[in-house]
Amino acid sequence: MTMHRRPLGRGRTMAAVAGALIALGCVLPWWQVGWTPGITAESGNGLAGSGILVFLVGIATIALVALPYAAGDRPVGLDRWLSFALLAGAGWVGFVWRVVELGFIGAFQFSSPADVLTNGPGIWLAGIGLVVLSRAAYVMSGESVYYR
Repeated sequence: MTMHRRPLGRGRTMAAVAGALIALGCVLPWWQVGWTPGITAESGNGLAGSGILVFLVGIATIALVALPYAAGDRPVGLDRWLSFALLAGAGWVGFVWRVVELGFIGAFQFSSPADVLTNGPGIWLAGIGLVVLSRAAYVMSGESVYYR
């Protein structure tokens, strides 16, 4: 008995990595303020506000990559590049919306230029994950998929 599984492919591999980056980025801090003496420290991650949409996109991306392998040998209609592109679009909407919200509450006030990178590693990681997911959808649009 032999099993003929469709290979994962470059685009789906990129999407799996992107889903993991997005989910990990949402758990890490997105912003931190008030770490000086006399000021109460506050921080938040991507699981608040519209950032939860970004987290759900990361989890859904991983699930969508695994779906054809869970369904067996028959093709799954949802496993198309357009599904990944829609997930990327929804993730970007949630990401931009959350960044605008954080801008209005003053979470992006930095005392030194290095604080831009160190006070919110999660927002950078989630953003990189969304870029990789967008690129993965583009790569998948050019891949040829043959079903038997």
